[in-house]
Amino acid sequence: MKRLVKSTFLFFVLSLFIPLFVVSAQEIKFGHVDPPDPFTSKKGAIGVVFKNLVEAETGGKIQVKVFPAGQLGAERELIEATKLGTIQMCAVSAAIAGYYKEAQVLDIPYLFPSAPVAWRVMDGPFGKEMAADILKKTGMRVLAYGETGFRNFTTSTKLIKSPADMKGLKFRVMESPVYITLVKSLGGSPTPIAWSETYTALQQKVVDGQENPVSVILSNKLYEVQKYITLDQHTYGVDFILINEKFFQSLPKETQNILKTAAIIAGNCGRAVQQLNSAIGVTQLREKGMEVYVPTEAEKKQFKNLAQPAVIEYIEKQVGKVWVDKVMKAVKQAEAEILK
Repeated sequence: MKRLVKSTFLFFVLSLFIPLFVVSAQEIKFGHVDPPDPFTSKKGAIGVVFKNLVEAETGGKIQVKVFPAGQLGAERELIEATKLGTIQMCAVSAAIAGYYKEAQVLDIPYLFPSAPVAWRVMDGPFGKEMAADILKKTGMRVLAYGETGFRNFTTSTKLIKSPADMKGLKFRVMESPVYITLVKSLGGSPTPIAWSETYTALQQKVVDGQENPVSVILSNKLYEVQKYITLDQHTYGVDFILINEKFFQSLPKETQNILKTAAIIAGNCGRAVQQLNSAIGVTQLREKGMEVYVPTEAEKKQFKNLAQPAVIEYIEKQVGKVWVDKVMKAVKQAEAEILK
C-alpha cells in the first residue's frame, strides 16, 4: 500500500513538471513582409525552411513563430523590433540601409554581372566583413544572406533599348536617393510613389514605367498596365537574415550553430525560389502579352557608363570610398574566380 501511495505521489509530482518542460521551450518570433507561400515567395521560403530546420534540430526546444506578409509591420518596424529585442529575428532587404548606411554600396547600378557572382561576394570575405560591421554598429547579427533578385525597367509606352529611349519618360521609383539618381542619370524622370499606389499610378498614366524584379512584376499583375520590359538587371537586391545579438548570445553554442546552419540553408532556398520564379516569370510575362527585351552587352555598357558613376558619387558622399572600393574589388575577384 505504501509503495502504491509513493508511486501515485511520484506520478503526481512528475505530472506537475511536464507542462513546465513544454512551456520552457524558447520562442523565436521571425518577421518578414513577403507572402507566406514558400514556393512563390523568397522570404516565405526563408521563414518556412528556417522554422522547420530549427525546430527539428533542437528537438522542439526552440519554437520559431513566423509572421509573414508584414503582420508585425513594414521592414523598418521589423528591423527596429529586432534591434530592440521585441522580436528575435527578421528577414529584410532595402530598409537595412536606414540602420546601416554602408549597405547602400550593394545598390550600385550594374554592380553584379550575374547572381552567382553576387552569391560569391555575399557569402565570401566581403559579406563576412559587412556582417561583422553590421553587428558592431547595430547590435544585430547577420546569420545569412538571401536575395530579392535583379530589378528591371518596364514601360507602357515604348521598348527601352538604350538610355536615349528613357528620355522624357516618368518612372515610379522607391523613395530612395540612390534610385532617384539612377533614373535621372539615364535620362528618365524619377517619381517616388508608395508601393501600395504603384499599380493605380501606372493604370492612370501618372507615370510611364517602373522598375522591379520579374517575380514582383508578375505576382502584382503589373503586366496589366505595362507593355514592355527590358531585362537590364540594373540592381541586385540582397536579403539580410538578422537576429538580435543579445538573444543569440543567450543561447548555448550548439543551438547557435543550429541557427547559423539553418539560416544559411534557408537563405539559399530563398535564392533558389527567386531564381525559379524569375526564370519562369519571363516566359509567363511573354504569355501575358508583354514584349521582353534583353539588352546586348554593348547596350548594357551604355546604361552602366551613365548610371554607375552618378550613383557611386552619391554613395561615396554618404559612406566614403572604402566600402565602395571593397565591393568593387570583391565583384571583380568573384567574377574572375567563376569564369576561370
